[in-house]
Amino acid sequence: MTHPAATAPSAPPPPEAVGPLMRSLSVLRELAAGGGRRSVGDLVRGTGLARSTVDRVLSTLTRLGYVRTEGRDAVLTPRLLELGNAYLAASELPDRLGPLADRLADELDESVSLAVPDGDGVRFVHQATRRRAMSLAFRIGDLLPAERGAPGALFADRWDEADWRRWRARRVADPTDAGFPAVPPRRAEDTSEAGFAARVAAARTAGWSLDDQLIEPGLVAVAMPVRDAAGRPVCALSVVSHTSRLSADALPDAVLPRLRETVSAMEDALRAPQAGPPADAATPPGPSHATWMRASKRELGPEFVESMARGLITLTAFGTGRAALPLTAVAEATGLARATARRALITLEHLGYLAADGTFFRLTPKVLELGFAHLSGLTLPDIAQPHLAALVERVHDSASMAVLSGDDIQYVARVPTVRIMSVNITLGTRFPAYATSMGRVLLAGLPPAERSARLARTRPEPLTRHTVTDPERLLALLEEVRSAGYALVDEELEEGLRSLAVPVHDRTGRVVAAVNVSTHAARRTPDEAREALLPALRTAAAGIEADLSVAGRYARIPVR
Repeated sequence: MTHPAATAPSAPPPPEAVGPLMRSLSVLRELAAGGGRRSVGDLVRGTGLARSTVDRVLSTLTRLGYVRTEGRDAVLTPRLLELGNAYLAASELPDRLGPLADRLADELDESVSLAVPDGDGVRFVHQATRRRAMSLAFRIGDLLPAERGAPGALFADRWDEADWRRWRARRVADPTDAGFPAVPPRRAEDTSEAGFAARVAAARTAGWSLDDQLIEPGLVAVAMPVRDAAGRPVCALSVVSHTSRLSADALPDAVLPRLRETVSAMEDALRAPQAGPPADAATPPGPSHATWMRASKRELGPEFVESMARGLITLTAFGTGRAALPLTAVAEATGLARATARRALITLEHLGYLAADGTFFRLTPKVLELGFAHLSGLTLPDIAQPHLAALVERVHDSASMAVLSGDDIQYVARVPTVRIMSVNITLGTRFPAYATSMGRVLLAGLPPAERSARLARTRPEPLTRHTVTDPERLLALLEEVRSAGYALVDEELEEGLRSLAVPVHDRTGRVVAAVNVSTHAARRTPDEAREALLPALRTAAAGIEADLSVAGRYARIPVR
């Protein structure tokens, strides 16, 4: 069950609404509700759409790069995060306030969150968590009921009677909060209307709100509003702890002084003029997207629904420095005709993904319901796996990903191939970095001083008669690898084993992993291996990097 606010509105759509766009968003919502994966049959049942319609929607979403198919399942891809990224960039909250939240988390050694109001719920837009056995597990994009948490009481202070009526209706329709998968089921005696109203009044008087295990037993939090220059609360800053560390009575005294200081700094940051978009800010789609859509239509015919693609691309017109746009600016940014852009904007406003203020449109936090919470929780191996599978299908040899772990490499993703004679390696396997292709790629990606220091403390041993162990020769080889952008290691780890590896960079250009193909030396000469494998390896690495760039803009992507 999904939260009522996450479903299509009950009001009839306006005459200008784009039906295919509405249908595509219903499929995306259903996929997000299923944890990013649904069978086609489940999508038909969940959306109420015809099978042929769902097939066309999935074909279009696949062409856009938002969905991939695995057998009978449709799966959300990291590329879809660009829609949520557009909202987060346009809001400027993670970019301006995120570093201050991270600093507060470090100082208090507690989890810190930024949340915004979304209807009668609260949606997270930034998280700085602590690594503990018991710690905050919410993700960017997760939606909580307003009454079950500290921020909600702050936002509900601005509700009018219509807002309270919608809140009551939602609680009647969903008495256990089943539509909020980020929280445990609500018990009947929890968070009564009178109790929530009293918390709202207390927060108004104190200027801060307390969550005493409203989300789940053991979890406590204190939140304060962060206001814009006009005094409106634009988000809430929360410090979250566990009763094993601080009781609900002790938490305010422990954190409020630093919380107030950080809120003041955040409000100063919001008032400060923006110096310009961040260096890694995404650019709007541009007129070339319109050309690409026409080409896709010619190639796929009825399996590509152009009006659906146009509507989704419209969301990406917003971003850093483009928080509020008039129709003309959206049309120019996307290369769409004004009439086409207008219909898309009207549809998205009807569905709640845009809000209109006069002639200007703004994205709403509801955009984050389109799979952002699930996809922002992906790890680097999760992102790499489909690209490794495609690589194996292309080259018919096993492919792997590894990261540096001390002076070793550690395998974090792998797709084997089926051969009578194959390379048998399991996840978690470690090998000395100096004697492996992925290790050399990873070492070559380090700053020169760190690279030299690592080799200086390593005592290379001859694992085979071919293993290079001379430190000066290894340093020279690493410089060659850095310059060439790949490493080929021939029977140095094991007799008969040849492997070729390339680096994987994050959005800052830092080498964070390596991917390789391992094969038996008898199958190809070294030159044949380069010719046959290197282009496919580079294509796979580029695909991983593209997904990692989108996924890592506002979420921290674990490398294992």
